[in-house]
This record gives sequence, C-alpha cells and structure tokens, in this order.
Amino acid sequence: MRYLPLSETDRGEMLARVGVRSMDELFADIPQAMRAHGLPKLPRHKGEMEVERLLSRLAAQNRPAGAGPFFVGAGAYKHYVPATVDHLIQRSEFLTGYTPYQPEIAQGFLQYMFEFQTQVCLLTGMDVANASVYDGSTACGEAVLMAHRVTRRRKAVLSGGLHPHYAEVVRTLSALGGDTVETLAPDVRATEDLLAAIDDTVSCVVVQTPDVFGNLRDLQAIADKAHAHGALLIAVFTEAMSLGLVTAPGDMGADIVVGEGQSIGNALNFGGPYVGLFATRAKFVRQMPGRLCGETVDAEGKRGFVLTLSTREQHIRREKATSNMCTSSGLCALAFSIHLALLGEVGLRRVARINHAAAVKLADALGAVPDVEILNDTFFNEFTVKLPKPAADVVAALAAKGILGGVPVSRLLPGAGLDDHLLVASTEVNTDDDRAALVAALQEVL
Repeated sequence: MRYLPLSETDRGEMLARVGVRSMDELFADIPQAMRAHGLPKLPRHKGEMEVERLLSRLAAQNRPAGAGPFFVGAGAYKHYVPATVDHLIQRSEFLTGYTPYQPEIAQGFLQYMFEFQTQVCLLTGMDVANASVYDGSTACGEAVLMAHRVTRRRKAVLSGGLHPHYAEVVRTLSALGGDTVETLAPDVRATEDLLAAIDDTVSCVVVQTPDVFGNLRDLQAIADKAHAHGALLIAVFTEAMSLGLVTAPGDMGADIVVGEGQSIGNALNFGGPYVGLFATRAKFVRQMPGRLCGETVDAEGKRGFVLTLSTREQHIRREKATSNMCTSSGLCALAFSIHLALLGEVGLRRVARINHAAAVKLADALGAVPDVEILNDTFFNEFTVKLPKPAADVVAALAAKGILGGVPVSRLLPGAGLDDHLLVASTEVNTDDDRAALVAALQEVL
C-alpha cells in the first residue's frame, strides 16, 4: 500500500471525526451527474520498472526542439542558453528556495531579486519592476487590474495584435470583477485604428510589440491619446530578446510594461514554467502587484535587501491586496538574470541583431517561393506568411519531413478566417542549412 497508506480502520476514524458514517455520506452534497463513475482509463497496477518503461515510450513520441530545423515561436522561443545558467540555478541555495516569509535571512536570494528588477527596468525603460509574476499572460491580466485601480475606471481596450492567450487571461480576470473588455478584431497587418477606441470611459489600452503577428508597433501616438483621456497605455511583449534592439516601451510613453521573459535564460519546457516581467512608473508603484525587493542598510551601515510593499494577500493587506498571486517564478527569474548578466548590454544587442538578421534572411527566402506572401513591413525575429493552402496541413507535412515550420494562426485564432496564415520565427540557433531545408521542404509541400 505504498501509494494508499490508509487502512479501513484509518478511514473509519476519519469519517467518524468529521461526523459521517460512510464515503457516500461524505460526498452526498455532490450531484451524481458531477461524480466520476468508475476508474479513469489508465493502465492498472504496474511495477516501478514497468511504469518507467511505459513513460519513457510515451516521452519518446515528443520531438525535441533541437532535433532538427525549428521555426516555432508565437510567444515561446528557442534561444541558446549558456551552460553556466543551468549550473548556477541548480545550486541548493537557489533550487530549494520557495518564498521568503522571513526574507531578511536570505540576503543572497533577495539580492538577485533586486538585480533582476534593475535589469527589467533597464530593458523596458521604466522606473520600477517587481520580482516577477507567473508568466507573460498573467502579467498582462494583472496590469489591466492595476490600471483599473489607478484610473478608477473598469474598461480595457485590447489591440487585435495582442496574443490571443493573453487576451483570454485578461477577459477571464475581468469577468471575475465584472469589468468591461473591448477586443479589436485580429490585426495581421497592424492597420487597426486604436485611437478611435479611446475615450473618457477607458481605463487602459493594451498593445503588444512585436505583436502576435510579428509587427513592430510605434506606441507614442497611442500613449498620447490615452493620456489625453486619462487612460493608461499597457505595452506587452512576448519576445524579451527584442528589447535588445527595438525602442524600449517606456521611451514610447507606456505606463505599464509587461511581458514574457522566457527567451532569456529559460528553455521552452513544454510551455512552462516561465517568468512574467512587470514594470511601471514610480508614481504607480503602490498599485503594482507581486513582490518588490528594496535596497537598504543594516544597523552596521552595510548594504542589505528587504522585501517591501508586500501587498500580496497572505501579508498584512489581506482583502486589500493588489494581487492574489502567492509566489513568483523565482528560479526562472534567476535564470533570466544570470543569462542577461553574462550577455551584458553589448552582448544582448549583438544577439538581438543576429536574431533580426536571421529572420530577414528567412523572410527573403520564403518570399521567393511561388504563391507565398510575407505580410509584415517591419518585424524583429518573427513574421506572418500567407500560404496557398491551410497552414495546419503545411505544418503537418513539414513535420513529417523533420522540420517544425511554425505555428498556424488558426491554432491561436480558430474561426478567424486566417487558416492560410503561418507564424514563422527564426532566432540565433537557426543556421543557413536550417533555412535552406525549410524553403526546400516548403516548395515540395506546396
């Protein structure tokens, strides 16, 4: 009974303690239609070696991103992460840390949080950053709730270029509070009229750059219109590496900048765990969710670090908390911070330029394929391709040839009439041979 340690006597004592006579009586308030009937369709009892063999066979059906040409993006990107990053985050002091409820005793833990915050501020062009939230989508949702608190309004306008998963998180969190969300139609070519959607009822405008279709967006005019009506501009990114080359959102008038930090220091990991970046203006700091680490001096005048403005629900604010997030992506934030420290400003800019050059090479090559159209005028390392047949079928055919050619837009926006659109990303890990293989295979498939 290794996995079911309770005996019938144990169960009887527990049932008696809570005041019921049987398991059926314990679950009497759950409608029959909502209950599971019978065991799940899983293999029955097996030994450890048999289970290991079974799981190994299942895992072998997955295709690692590094097993061949890989051009998948759409919010999660394959970059080269130095071995130093993994070596350092596996030190026991970091790997076993969860959340510092007595934080001042963990000065090393707090110092890297402080350094991480500083790096995020420098990247985004903002005044203050928190020590991470769960991922980019939850950061986006929390930013909208924060804008509501700042403006005392309850309506958000979402760009049609915002990643659909991020938009869905915003709508979910907004529904819980009865807030209004206006989502513009999908905007493949970045031609939407966001300015027309801004009025005195709007709390915030949420714009992604590069957007989900790869377009780089100039935020300044949107920021000016939003500010003229007392609203905030929330700038979103899913590719943190782009901040090494493009204008920082804070320099274009953004009030809150949020995004996904996975592409610096963190592997793809089947979609998680990732690390949400969250930065804002100093005047809004008391409305910022999550944990914030500050620098101070101790009784002996030595530099030290403390958690400050801890407005999470398990701290003193309780029902007045700015967020119900209980923890952060601390280990992923550490990986981000180590990788960025190894790169430095010069290294980050160099890698960003390599990314852009790789994507331009690929776009030029794909654009030369008959009946293939590149839809972006400006992009960083990802762009949208229009194909002469459904993109999902093309991706499946490419995968059969050992090439992961991108993400069909229909996977993100089913029913939007974009079945022939394909998102393609090319980072520093892609070689000329990889690009040539994708072009050759695409010509065969089409």
